[in-house]
Amino acid sequence: MAEPLVLRQTEGAVARLTLNAPARANALSAAMMSSVSEGLGAAVADPDVRVIVLAAAGRVFSAGHDLGELRSHEDMAAHEALFGQCSALMQAIVSSPKPVIARVQGAAVAAGCQLAASCDLAFAADTARFAVSGINLGLFCSTPGVALSRVVGRKAALEMLLTGVFVGAGEAAALGLINRAVPAEGLDAAVNQAAAAIAAKAPEAIALGKATFNQQAGLPLADAYAVACHAMAKNLAFESAKAGIDGFLKR
Repeated sequence: MAEPLVLRQTEGAVARLTLNAPARANALSAAMMSSVSEGLGAAVADPDVRVIVLAAAGRVFSAGHDLGELRSHEDMAAHEALFGQCSALMQAIVSSPKPVIARVQGAAVAAGCQLAASCDLAFAADTARFAVSGINLGLFCSTPGVALSRVVGRKAALEMLLTGVFVGAGEAAALGLINRAVPAEGLDAAVNQAAAAIAAKAPEAIALGKATFNQQAGLPLADAYAVACHAMAKNLAFESAKAGIDGFLKR
């Protein structure tokens, strides 16, 4: 029996999804993306899960789209459907009410870099590398550029997209592509620490806060504050917030 493309494991409040096609550099084939989507949906639907960790087996986090699959036919509609499937997956990660943390142990390339950029938090081994290098093959990484341009500055994103160069984990952290680069042996500790800190918080406040943050980020200043003010008032009505504040006031 073939190994599943995505391994699923839940420990307490943390669900872990592991890309499990190391022999194919965890390429984001249609089947792989479907498996990730299914795992993500299951984790979101599980009331006991508060945080989702996205990891990968082997040396490479993900080499991006399966190029063999892309070149297996010339049907533009099929190609658009494939890129649409990928875009839907990235948007599902962003819209997940439960924070998604990328655990990047190796190279994250093209749509693999897009995957890491789409996660709410990302921690990488200091030996990991990142690139949107499709341009080296004549294919500009337009869809990865959507996620990339939302986490790093315009010029930094365009430099990566136009040149296809790899950046190391340290530079990726400086650019804002990942939160932190750590020694490989400390990667799990960094991911687990962040996951535990989030899991300890009120899940309804986390869900509202994440949605509000993403909504306001693309708005003009006044509109952003209007959205945030409404969210704060809504959050204040949560029983968890009332209990937390009352407990603080009694200290």
